[in-house]
Amino acid sequence: MRILAITIDLDDTLWPVMPALERADRDLDNYLRQHYPQVARTWPIPVMRELRARVAAERTDLAHDFTAQRYITMQRAFDACGIAEAPLDALWEIYASARNSVELYPDALPALERLRAQWPVASLTNGNADLERIGLHLHFAHQIAARDIGLAKPDARIFLAAAERLGVAPENILHVGDDPELDVVGAREAGLRTAWINRDGHPWPGALGAAPDLNLPDLAMLVEWLDQHHA
Repeated sequence: MRILAITIDLDDTLWPVMPALERADRDLDNYLRQHYPQVARTWPIPVMRELRARVAAERTDLAHDFTAQRYITMQRAFDACGIAEAPLDALWEIYASARNSVELYPDALPALERLRAQWPVASLTNGNADLERIGLHLHFAHQIAARDIGLAKPDARIFLAAAERLGVAPENILHVGDDPELDVVGAREAGLRTAWINRDGHPWPGALGAAPDLNLPDLAMLVEWLDQHHA
């Protein structure tokens, strides 16, 4: 395995995403309770989540753009309450601030520092994390997001877009991520090498085909493996 570049997933690879998403929902709900109590009463957090899921199911054309789906969700919530002028940008800013207040896994920052010292590293995500807000953007030569490419993992084309951006053949790129289907299968189908960050020690789902090239418990072990095999 000759590695000339790294692509790496963000949510649940560098940080656990659920705490940030839950905090974002709470902050948004608190704002609505204070400024738009009718909306807050009609759309408490569980019901708002159901609405968001319905929007996602209906707008499969926006499967690559979680931000657009969230804007539509909020507009529908306000429309249902007879409020035509929804403060969508303000609502998004409240949500985004909390969504990007993430707590990195302990191994994440040391690994990023080691990786970027040896390879060009690109982020590759379906989500709407903002690396500048989080303070990690300087660790990445490129940032590839589904909403910008118009395609979401596991579509092979988003991985090939990353390869083109990096200027490296797919077979010389190692993709690192936590999701067996989105990260491992998607990258494998695009011809990249694969590292599954399997923090919970799950067995590889055989129904997804060939196992990843690397099955590792965390990013520290990834760096250790790379140091041993790419000295």
